[in-house]
Amino acid sequence: MTYDSTASSLTGTTDPAILEELLAIRSSIDNIDATLVYLLAERFKCTQKVGKLKAEHDLPPSDPEREKAQIKRLHALSQDADLDPAFAEKFLNFIIDEVIRHHKAISQERP
Repeated sequence: MTYDSTASSLTGTTDPAILEELLAIRSSIDNIDATLVYLLAERFKCTQKVGKLKAEHDLPPSDPEREKAQIKRLHALSQDADLDPAFAEKFLNFIIDEVIRHHKAISQERP
């Protein structure tokens, strides 16, 4: 994959020193994004194992009490991290929805 980390609509129109600082900050963002992708991949490997275990034992794909507890936990973590708890909840709900979709698919694949 080719990625131009210096791509910007601001090149040639912005003070080079400011652009250099901007690109340095963006480089940190790019590293964080890559880390997030790999962390999500690891998380989904674990949730796939959970889905298989649930399917093997005829357990439901979702666990509402676990989900509520996770959201509560994430609210506390996000407050400690100075992150908007509402955003953190939306992000977790997106992940939970995807995990449940995977669990349902795994369950339907079993004979």
